[in-house]
Amino acid sequence: MADSNPHEKPLFLPQINCDLGEGVAWEEEIFSFIDVASLACGGHYGTQASLDASLLLAKKFNKKAGAHPSYPDKVNFGRVSLSISSEELIEQIAQQISWFVASASAHGIPMDHIKFHGALYNDAAKDPGLASLLTGFLAEFYPNTPLLVPPHSQLEKQAKAKGIPIRLEVFADRSYASNCQLSPRSQEGSLLQTLESVDSQVNRLIFEGQLLSQTGKYLPIAADTLCFHGDNPSILDFLPTLRKRYWS
Repeated sequence: MADSNPHEKPLFLPQINCDLGEGVAWEEEIFSFIDVASLACGGHYGTQASLDASLLLAKKFNKKAGAHPSYPDKVNFGRVSLSISSEELIEQIAQQISWFVASASAHGIPMDHIKFHGALYNDAAKDPGLASLLTGFLAEFYPNTPLLVPPHSQLEKQAKAKGIPIRLEVFADRSYASNCQLSPRSQEGSLLQTLESVDSQVNRLIFEGQLLSQTGKYLPIAADTLCFHGDNPSILDFLPTLRKRYWS
């Protein structure tokens, strides 16, 4: 563990999750360093071949896997908010999760969790109407499947109200605004890409129970699961080191 840390042991040690199934060339190299993968299932990315390939890797490395549904927007990789009717959105989400479940079952892999992707995740974090819509669907059709949610979010609030099991998720390689929401990707420094910057965020989280926002405000926060983005071009520069440093 980092010698400079004055604390003897972490307050908590979240599981490591990673957004995968998104076509990155280094996906197989990532799997040995994570605990669970959230796999794209056709909304922002994914074909049957790509999903099967990722599920086979999860099975090879004995890792859990969950569904990673999104706005139906492959052009923008699901990272742009869509104006879409509630009915169409729920139909799309239902199709994506059903496809994941069927594909995973074919490989003997149960669905570990559900995690919304990109703009849908961020929109549901702050929009009570959208959070209620999504959690209402999950409460009816997947009431026992854990949902990954941002701490202090509408998604967390609505899921708890409906009795859906949750895992509080913090991102290791993304910066945060002072309201506990992710900094927009258009903002400089929103994606952390160096060992030093990611280590600082992880270390502060697990030893102090807080994040440092881009405005310099300390944010008290807890996490059950810590996310690394599989498409972060620098992920293999820091994830193996951090896995060994804190989780070994």
